Amino acid sequence: MTRSRIIAAALAVALTGLAGCSAGESVDVDGGSTATGSAGGTLTAAIGGEPDQLDPHRTSAYYSFQVLENVYDTLVEPDADLKMGPALAAKWTTSSDQLTWTFTLREGVRFSDGSPLTAQDVVYSYQRIINEKLNAAYKFATVKTVTAPDPATVVITLTAPTPNLLANLGGFKGVAIVQRSNVESGAIKTRPVGSGPFTVASYTSGDTIKLTRNDAYWGPKPKLDGVTFTFVKDPTVAMQNLRGGEVQWTDNLPPQQVPALKEDGAVTVATTPSTDYWYLALNEARKPYDDVNVRRAVAFALDREAITKAAKFGQATVNQTAIPKGSSWYYDYAPYRHDPDQARQLLGQAGVTGRTMDLMVTSEYPETVTAAQVIAAQLKDVGITVKIRTLDFAQWLDEQGKGNFDAFLLGWLGNIDPDEFYYAQHRTGGTFNFHGYSNPAVDTLLDQARTQTDEGVRRQTYERAAKQIVDDASYIYLYNPDVVQGWSAKVTGYQVRTDRAIRFRDVALNR
Repeated sequence: MTRSRIIAAALAVALTGLAGCSAGESVDVDGGSTATGSAGGTLTAAIGGEPDQLDPHRTSAYYSFQVLENVYDTLVEPDADLKMGPALAAKWTTSSDQLTWTFTLREGVRFSDGSPLTAQDVVYSYQRIINEKLNAAYKFATVKTVTAPDPATVVITLTAPTPNLLANLGGFKGVAIVQRSNVESGAIKTRPVGSGPFTVASYTSGDTIKLTRNDAYWGPKPKLDGVTFTFVKDPTVAMQNLRGGEVQWTDNLPPQQVPALKEDGAVTVATTPSTDYWYLALNEARKPYDDVNVRRAVAFALDREAITKAAKFGQATVNQTAIPKGSSWYYDYAPYRHDPDQARQLLGQAGVTGRTMDLMVTSEYPETVTAAQVIAAQLKDVGITVKIRTLDFAQWLDEQGKGNFDAFLLGWLGNIDPDEFYYAQHRTGGTFNFHGYSNPAVDTLLDQARTQTDEGVRRQTYERAAKQIVDDASYIYLYNPDVVQGWSAKVTGYQVRTDRAIRFRDVALNR
């Protein structure tokens, strides 16, 4: 699970159904709001589960990145349209051969403990990811050297042109700039020291993570005194807490309740298309799922419309590829239809009858549980008995990493560039290729696409790779969900983002 992170300026932000705006408040078309009123106060945000840890280079959990988005900075960062712009780097230049990138850091940036952040911290952070082969190491595959000729300058040299380098360096907080002493002490797991707008004040496992304003922040001073993240697995409880004023923000709303929430005016609810996709993966290291006919049989057995309706209640779009339809990178390819007869025929060709499948889901993403129930009914119709195994997310991640599953359901969140939709998940030995897919032709295409500077050729290369991935049923794609978030009428300045980044640095509370 990620969070990560393409669609530069390609996904239109489609906000619908805002309600409950307080007097003196105006709503932005992109889901943000501005208002007059007193600032300060502590915002309580209900998220669907607990982070596994707060080391941005080691976690792959979205719940972690919801917190870390407010604690750390990257060299560059995406704006609301997912265009990469300045963050810690105020400017940069690129050599004519596109192999040398020179970044100039902002003046006076400090970590939240008051110590200066310099180019050497950037070098340390990137070398840590690369040398320790951490989650984002694949993003640095073309990086030859990272150097700091002086405290304000970072120079990155490449082995090949890398058109998505900026997205790789700033698309999500998994490539954040960390403090070496914080890493070496081990405190980074629960008390990270970043340069972002807030800093972690306390972490009570099973309960809350409390952030306080970072008064050393280099950007505009946050209006909030702090943010408290509380872990609420049950969407109905999160909704009740929002309505009752116990929390002021949540993205854990029951999808079937979203239309009613938009209408009743008690809270503000906003939706926008996301850069996410949700999928079913079959473990190709286990028989019979190493047989493409078996995987394709499962793909034909599924009724994606029924799965999506049950899991998302209209808050998603069915898709058989990864990249959403609103993107300029979208590839219109849908070879599978709900065809149980075709599924049975393919299973027969593979010699599979009476199979029992272990399907791993997590209670902290309730839509996986709901989708699994529908999938189980559909696969039963073609002779596959599904045993749904529901785990908490920490256990789920552990089992995924060990390969202890026949199949699993989950999503990949917040992608920025096409490379992030495919490379780490489907290249042989990829960082997140837990299901063991391997196709040399796909490897070649993915390697070529990530260094191709001609956008037209790059698009064609990704389309060829996507077609083969779908034909091989490496992932069985289900849908692209909408981002759905709700907040109190007291909250102003918040903006819903297609990459699902949760930023509270511009938020205020009317009191």
